[in-house]
Amino acid sequence: MSPLPAPLAALAAAQPTLFWPFALVVSLALLMRGADHFTAAAETVGRAAGLSPFIVGVVIVAFGTSLPELVASVLAVVRGASEIVMANVVGSNIANLGLVLGLGAVVAGRLQIHRQLGNVDLPLLAAATLLATLMAIDGRVLRLEAALLVVALAVYVRVSLWDYDDHALPVPGGAGARPPPPKVARAALLLVVSGAVIWLAAEGTVRSVVEIAVLFAIPTETIAVTAVAIGTSLPEVAVTLLAARRGRLEMAAGNIIGSNVFNLLAVAGVAGLVGPLVVPTSLVVLALPTMAGITVVAMIMLATRDVGRWEGAFLLVIYAWFLLAVTGVAS
Repeated sequence: MSPLPAPLAALAAAQPTLFWPFALVVSLALLMRGADHFTAAAETVGRAAGLSPFIVGVVIVAFGTSLPELVASVLAVVRGASEIVMANVVGSNIANLGLVLGLGAVVAGRLQIHRQLGNVDLPLLAAATLLATLMAIDGRVLRLEAALLVVALAVYVRVSLWDYDDHALPVPGGAGARPPPPKVARAALLLVVSGAVIWLAAEGTVRSVVEIAVLFAIPTETIAVTAVAIGTSLPEVAVTLLAARRGRLEMAAGNIIGSNVFNLLAVAGVAGLVGPLVVPTSLVVLALPTMAGITVVAMIMLATRDVGRWEGAFLLVIYAWFLLAVTGVAS
């Protein structure tokens, strides 16, 4: 890994137990902020390029929400810490269903969904979860398996396009509206700057996880499946709570499903193409079964299109148990 600037290196050497946890928090915050600006700038540039409202409103946003995990995962493989990848993917998916969906249902009191999720969304989530689990259960994800995940991602995007073509989302300024040239120029500059911030923040995240693991003798996958996964899920928590207050949890539910599918297919797939992914035994024994189990539970709830407060509370209990189990408190 690249050396730290002299002042930071001195501080890290003097107070490592304070410096590296703080560096992890700051890196995650910059990662999320950079992704927000990158997504907004990409929307503006996409509209200027004449992309359809659906592509701008769904595909670019979906890519933006997975960008932090994707960049951090690629860097983790490059830096020789590939065990972080599946830990972050699996931990984020568990957090999305247990923490985000559970909290949303509890806050809203009842999550009622009008869309028929059983037609496309839930089958795709089930297929992605099953495919990734079967690949990871032997303790590694090889490049060929990662390539299959990327192919599955292409199928997922194509099926989503077919399914949503008649429900294109509007973009600010009206369908087909293009932003003025000065705004496009600013967006293009922001795209470059925010991309650089994401890259540096992702490197800081990976470096911090590795250093904390060494410093406190904690497995890197444990940090990734808990702290990093929660950190990267905080935007979904904020969006879901806001949607709950406004009575628009259907949007949040769709975002959670899409995020989980993208994590499994895009993040693990692309990172696995860079290099084989190591899946530690602790993930195979606990996290993978938990992800599969909570996915089944959430799918059963969502299939009814009516998730109540008690069901949300049950998802929160599952997530709390997982955190206690993975950290050894409830061993």
